[in-house]
Amino acid sequence: MIFYNRKEELKALNNWWKDKGSQLVILYGKRRVGKTSLALKFIENKQAVYFLADKLDINLQLKKLSQQIGQFFKDDYVAEYGIADWEQLFKYIAKQNKKFVLVIDEFPYLEEAQVGVASAFQKGWDLYLKDSPSFLILSGSSIGMMEKYTLNYQAPLYGRRSGQILVEPFSFFELEKIFPKMNFEQRLEVFSITGGTIAYLKPFIEYQKNIWKGVSELILQKEKFLYQEVEFILREELREPNNYFSILLAISLGKRKMSKIINETGFSKSTVSSYLAILEKLKITKREVPVTEKNYHKSKKGLYSISDPFFVFWFRYIFKNKHLLEAGKSREVLTMIKKGITEQSSYLYEKISQEFILRNMVKYHSVGGWWDKNEEIDVVGINNDTKEIIFGECKWTNKKVGTNIFEDLKRKARLVDWNMGRRIEKF
Repeated sequence: MIFYNRKEELKALNNWWKDKGSQLVILYGKRRVGKTSLALKFIENKQAVYFLADKLDINLQLKKLSQQIGQFFKDDYVAEYGIADWEQLFKYIAKQNKKFVLVIDEFPYLEEAQVGVASAFQKGWDLYLKDSPSFLILSGSSIGMMEKYTLNYQAPLYGRRSGQILVEPFSFFELEKIFPKMNFEQRLEVFSITGGTIAYLKPFIEYQKNIWKGVSELILQKEKFLYQEVEFILREELREPNNYFSILLAISLGKRKMSKIINETGFSKSTVSSYLAILEKLKITKREVPVTEKNYHKSKKGLYSISDPFFVFWFRYIFKNKHLLEAGKSREVLTMIKKGITEQSSYLYEKISQEFILRNMVKYHSVGGWWDKNEEIDVVGINNDTKEIIFGECKWTNKKVGTNIFEDLKRKARLVDWNMGRRIEKF
């Protein structure tokens, strides 16, 4: 299996591995983003036990885990019968006094199987593992649950960790390594469909010469996992998925202001605010404000967007057209996608341009967009220390860009109320 990038994450894990003493690392992020691959890559040449938790009976899972550990330590008795108590398991591991990695993948499933497992891990760490050479990785896809049991102030394992790694989707610029034969435009089309989640990107490697065939065969077919993927994720993460579906559909259709989301869904402001807060915590949506705003939370110019391009694509073309897809009319839906993908690409091109400035012009500490009433600037980068500001416009078009665009950019720049009269401007 090819392993892509994740150099910084691997470097951090290996640095912890080099340290003496025990280590507790929290590995978390959205589903399908590559956490398991990262953990398996890290333990590739190390003494390690990898355990994938599930929703089975907790006693059965404890037995399976302890049997694996017994096999690792070549203990025939434990390998056959296991250990029936969490504390005794941690005591057993510490007694071996051996440096090895124990990966518990999908850790929240253990807590779901039996309330209090996180507290058992906390007790086991405090009493035994923290004084051993053990390297414990707790990994999970449910961001809310991982924070609740490992990262938040009131979490049972709070304060015990050596560190945490939030595994993010790949950026557009990292797609060049995955699709080396594609040009910029082709990679942008793929990114507009799949986003940066590696599990969505990988199947398209075989379709580099014909992206639309990939869309037809990988997404528009009912038996393929991408067809049901968003529904699966939302039902796994949320208790009232139907209401969240309505909000996400509204945003995917361009209703980015709170008032427009309320009008589109018919929900009250408090309901929409509550749901959006949860979606943002799960990194499904995000709230953006003009980059020059001094107070993010108090800004009245907030706009909401869906963080993952695949979610946007799915809501626009799969969820909205399920009646056609269920009737076998995938060709009609594919035609819609081909006609509409430019709009999604254009929006993402703005985000990519902002990221390009942030990556390559390090003097600008904050980069984003700017808007006020009916005026908008695609890219604005600022440096609060040096009072430098850069303005840019992005046009995803086959037409030549005239100087009128530049003149209008200079006009709009004068409307940006940020260090007026004291700033250094670039365009």
